[in-house]
Amino acid sequence: MITINGSQGEGGGQILRTSLALALVTGQPFRMERIRARRQRPGLLNQHLTAVEAAKTMGCAEVAGPALGSLTLEFSSGPVTPGNYRFAVGTAGSATLVLQTVLPALLTSPGPSTLTLEGGTHNPLAPPFDFLARSFMPLIHRMGPSVELELKRPGFFPAGGGRFHARVQPVQKLSRLDLTERGAIRGRHATVLVSKLPGHVAERELTVLREELKWRPEEYGVDAVAHPLGPGNAVMLGVETEHVTAVFTGFGERGRPAEEVARSATDALKAWLTAGVPVDEHLADQLLIPLVLAGGGSFRTTKPSLHTTTNAEAIQRFVPASILFEQEAELVWRITGGPK
Repeated sequence: MITINGSQGEGGGQILRTSLALALVTGQPFRMERIRARRQRPGLLNQHLTAVEAAKTMGCAEVAGPALGSLTLEFSSGPVTPGNYRFAVGTAGSATLVLQTVLPALLTSPGPSTLTLEGGTHNPLAPPFDFLARSFMPLIHRMGPSVELELKRPGFFPAGGGRFHARVQPVQKLSRLDLTERGAIRGRHATVLVSKLPGHVAERELTVLREELKWRPEEYGVDAVAHPLGPGNAVMLGVETEHVTAVFTGFGERGRPAEEVARSATDALKAWLTAGVPVDEHLADQLLIPLVLAGGGSFRTTKPSLHTTTNAEAIQRFVPASILFEQEAELVWRITGGPK
């Protein structure tokens, strides 16, 4: 049984999700100790427990220690069973992170699966639905599987209540992915997503976006949530290029000025454009597991975050693979995955 220190590196829930994902893929059991021990609210939260439950259900796994606030978990999985599943976080915790946990095993499972996931869909510190649908999944499709995402209702903190469907058509083996060039920009769009908020919030964010980006008027838009369950706001910037689509998001939070929300998204976009690489910081983190499971691949990106390097360390505990980080220029890194 693999023993993992859950507080190492970045020390968040990603270590747990990666361990669950690769336990499902490889069948290797693990014991995790000190789960999120250095966080303000240490141990397992609802979104982590939902990820554990999803992995347990799909892998008919034996689990010890799944409780709110638990610092220790043991997980031993059987073969993954494709099928139709529904998982609800029960709070505004991220439903997209639950998908992140079980998706790697479904990409090469014996048959197709359909998931209905409920909870937060546009949360700080989690990949928003639009990022997964427009940036990450097209690259997964390039590796062979088909993953279709359909947003039924967005969910924000603190009300939650978001829901989306994921339909996964697997393949026997993932194809290698190499992303070294971004290519020419083919399209771009800025969207302000608002739910139960005054109209001036979107207008203030649009003002900042126009000042910072200077895009064409038709490249901006406002999307007001129909039948909203609670207040929420996100600014999403999408740039489609020849080889990849990048999505950058600023999240509205209580007490955070609308102008700051918009600038957080534009700052991230500008940093990516300046580096001239195809893969942004958050996409790099998402691509590590598929890259290794494909048996190899590489991409150029910005400086890897602590989140990404911690994820790489966790992956290498389960898979006999090597993940290399090489700096090519001041703002450019190359990440390469392959067998040891």
